[in-house]
Amino acid sequence: MIAVPQPASADYRLPLHRRRKLINFIALALSLAAMAFGLVWLVWILWDTLWLGVQGLSASIFLQDTPPPNSDGGGLRNAIVGTLVMVLSATAVGTPIGILAGIYLAEYGQRGWLGSVTRFINDILLSAPSIVIGLFVYTIIVAQTRTFSAYAGVIALALIVIPVVIRTTENMLALIPNALREATFALGAPKWIMIRRVTLKAARAGVVTGVLLALARIAGETAPLLFTALSNQFFTLNMGEPMANLPVTIFKFAMSPFSNWQQMAWVGVFLITVGVLVLNILARVLFRQKH
Repeated sequence: MIAVPQPASADYRLPLHRRRKLINFIALALSLAAMAFGLVWLVWILWDTLWLGVQGLSASIFLQDTPPPNSDGGGLRNAIVGTLVMVLSATAVGTPIGILAGIYLAEYGQRGWLGSVTRFINDILLSAPSIVIGLFVYTIIVAQTRTFSAYAGVIALALIVIPVVIRTTENMLALIPNALREATFALGAPKWIMIRRVTLKAARAGVVTGVLLALARIAGETAPLLFTALSNQFFTLNMGEPMANLPVTIFKFAMSPFSNWQQMAWVGVFLITVGVLVLNILARVLFRQKH
């Protein structure tokens, strides 16, 4: 019996190296498209913030307090000072707690149950909406004292700062090679000396970056302050009473029908954006690693 040769089936598949190049091109194109999509909106937001904010800048913004409704003039002096007072106070309260807790988790609590519980609670606080934190502080402080106050606002903002600093500090310390720790122990130094002079110093740039991230986050938080510090039309440094702040002022002015209030809202957004940008630039310049 003579075998009849069968016609070879046509193989339309591309060679392996061409398929890989095609897949790589498609993945790169999709990644660039996603990046461009995000950058377009970011540039648009920044452009509107700069354009509309700069138009309303004047000396009165820094020298006068917020005006009453349907009136000309006025500024944001009380809101700017109130924001600086509460944000800096919250950072001063939350940063030491966050750094110390992060050091414990990275250096002492890798395997203990306390470390695991702390990480779990910290993850919950990181993902918790800021309005929930504001409502919590309102319940335990404002409702009990029957008055809004800057102290309550500072506590609410500090509760937002702490988990961010904890996570960043722990992660930065975990990146330090164990060889540095072992070399320090070999010289006879105790553990607290090793942490203070070796690991924490090596992770300084990352820890500072974490503090600035927390500072940038609370600088524009509105919901916690609505429940705690509220606002104040007048200038005050008394933290036991309601205190004006930029986020709540921006929220109130942007929702108003008055054009001068809306213009001041854009100026407030511009000031917060520029402040956060300057802080990040200074941190990168002053705390950059020198090789």
